[in-house]
Amino acid sequence: MTIQLYGTASLSEMVGDLLIFRNLAPVDRRLPAFDAVWAEMGFTSSRRPRKLEPAYARAATWFLRRARALDKAGTPLRELLFIGDTALSDGQAFRNLAQASDWPAWAFIGAEKTGEPLQLQRQADGISLANRWEALSLWLENIMEEGARIDEHTALLIDVDKTALAARGRNNQAIDKARLVALRQTAAVVLGADFDGEKLQAVHHLLDQPRFHPLTGDNQDYLAYITLFVTAGVITEQALLARVADGKLQQFDDFLAWVDAIPRLAGNLSAVHDAVRVAVQAGDPTPFKTFRRQEFRATLQRMGSLSEDAPLERRLREEICLTQEVREVALWARQRGVLVMALSDKPDEAVLPDEVASAEGLLPLHRTTTHVVGASIALRLPG
Repeated sequence: MTIQLYGTASLSEMVGDLLIFRNLAPVDRRLPAFDAVWAEMGFTSSRRPRKLEPAYARAATWFLRRARALDKAGTPLRELLFIGDTALSDGQAFRNLAQASDWPAWAFIGAEKTGEPLQLQRQADGISLANRWEALSLWLENIMEEGARIDEHTALLIDVDKTALAARGRNNQAIDKARLVALRQTAAVVLGADFDGEKLQAVHHLLDQPRFHPLTGDNQDYLAYITLFVTAGVITEQALLARVADGKLQQFDDFLAWVDAIPRLAGNLSAVHDAVRVAVQAGDPTPFKTFRRQEFRATLQRMGSLSEDAPLERRLREEICLTQEVREVALWARQRGVLVMALSDKPDEAVLPDEVASAEGLLPLHRTTTHVVGASIALRLPG
């Protein structure tokens, strides 16, 4: 099918304000934040779980039930659908959700690979892996044949980054570029005349790999912080690689302690280190907040940024677009009475404007309009 432009829209068209980000405080204020209801959820601590923890699935399931009661009180949820883009992380999140909810559950994990014949591979755990986003319609047909009702008793969870926005394999480089721009802008302010953009990009490229996930925790805040301090020369790349190789640098706390032992840091670097260290000690998974606020701005700058006549190849490379296939499924599901909600591991700082940004007229990520790109599957969705 042909990939093309389908006008403009925003995430809110699909889910309204039913989005839950890393802080587990739903954007829809009719729903309480995790901090206020963790005991009611059955937790013994107010520590917010992360996306891949079973506890996160318990909290998400609680929010789903409460969200259904907002518009259809007395209508129990009985099945779960999930749309994501990575077999490892989204797959694990889905398995946790299926177990926590104890509902029949199905997941679609997509990544565009146009050089291959279309494939939709069903696994034993309810997950289907697809190499085209257009395979969403085939997936829906298959799971309905297996018994999925897809009605007011159904919850549909949609991942945000590289699924609803910037589809993996098609448009994901645009969201990666926005994050790197944010890091460059943050580092330029911190380092001033000592900033070396080429070195920062090289260090970031080196560390943004699965083999360094134990060190970075696959956490963009940790990755940005380490990249900044290696770029600044506080820690050399060679010394970092040597400590990783000999097992002395196994997690982010080890890197923080290493920097902590350095007697003198330049003023701006010292302020960054102190802020990050305090946040980490407080259990905050988003310690590099200045970087995340810059990421919010850099992301919005790439949404709806190109003219209507921009070449499609350039749009996919530079602009963060909504995924037409996911959009059509979300709207189709809502028409059938399905509860549609979005989940993301992005922190609030990267998706919601602070007071300064609000005063400038910047909107939350989910209410920012951008172009919609994909292959229409509307006519192939089940009746």
